[in-house]
Amino acid sequence: MADALPPPSIRLALNETPLGPSPAAIDAIKADLSGLARYTGRELDDLTAAIAARENIAPEQIVLGENLNVLGLYLSARGGRGGTFVYSEPGYTALVDAVTPAGGRVVGVPLNAALENDLPAIAAVVDGTTRAVYLVNPHNPSGTVSDTAAFIAAVRDLSARTLVIVDEAYLEFMPDFAARSVAPLVREGGNVAVFRTFSKIFGLASLAIGYTLAPKPLAAALKQMGIGAFFGLSRLSLVAATASLGDHDYVASVRTKVAAEREAWHALLRARGRRFSASQANFVFFDCGRPHAEAAAALAARGIIIGRAQPQFDAWLRISIGLPVENAIARQAVAELLPASG
Repeated sequence: MADALPPPSIRLALNETPLGPSPAAIDAIKADLSGLARYTGRELDDLTAAIAARENIAPEQIVLGENLNVLGLYLSARGGRGGTFVYSEPGYTALVDAVTPAGGRVVGVPLNAALENDLPAIAAVVDGTTRAVYLVNPHNPSGTVSDTAAFIAAVRDLSARTLVIVDEAYLEFMPDFAARSVAPLVREGGNVAVFRTFSKIFGLASLAIGYTLAPKPLAAALKQMGIGAFFGLSRLSLVAATASLGDHDYVASVRTKVAAEREAWHALLRARGRRFSASQANFVFFDCGRPHAEAAAALAARGIIIGRAQPQFDAWLRISIGLPVENAIARQAVAELLPASG
């Protein structure tokens, strides 16, 4: 007798947005396919100009690409071995993982009781060895967003002492994202860099395109190394990103759909009396009441792949928002794992 086929895979692990990219982005890719024999050219300038207009920032402060790991490696190598890099733990580690090969040292600061960046605690560990502070807002894996005024004030204060890198990969899942961004601090000349990506709400994860808004000296140094140059960027990524920036209605529709699915998860968790973070991103983070490895294995047996375990949060699961039908299947499976409330 043949072995039973495994269940189809529902991938809810990497915080992609499977609703897909804007139709305008798909059309732009199709229209550019005939140009694949040519190196990237004006496409780089077009995207840079679109970002400059959107962010109201000088083009020379824009570095194209998914640059967090490159940024970490550059900063750790620039000042010699021994510099420290402060971040919230647990957290997204692409930047801090990259500092070790050049002798950088990572200082993790636990989240506060609300599972937010603990800004006072972070400020307390910054000293003369600190080469950069790395903050993700909304945070990953908790999805929490810091109070706007407090966060901007903290970043401004920290930037007087060291470079502050703010990863805003998930900020556009909030309707008031522009008011919450620290990009104005970059425009004002602060020692602040802001990272954005087209891999999340814009649905272009496989095209690996993003950008960093940086102080002019830092941007110039990265570009001198070839970061953001035409030979390192796909023209299809560039045209898709440019088209995506122009389709405001589509992005708003994705934001609304993700919020509705996220709330459905939170409703389940409230009904079961489980603790969960106040996520504003395209994933949920909650205490499932059993070890992560056990819960993840049970879900994987049903074809549902979830996010990795997080340090100090062994019983917590991070589950990305997928398609509505995928979310419904995953919620049902999780509901069967959770203990009843009461």
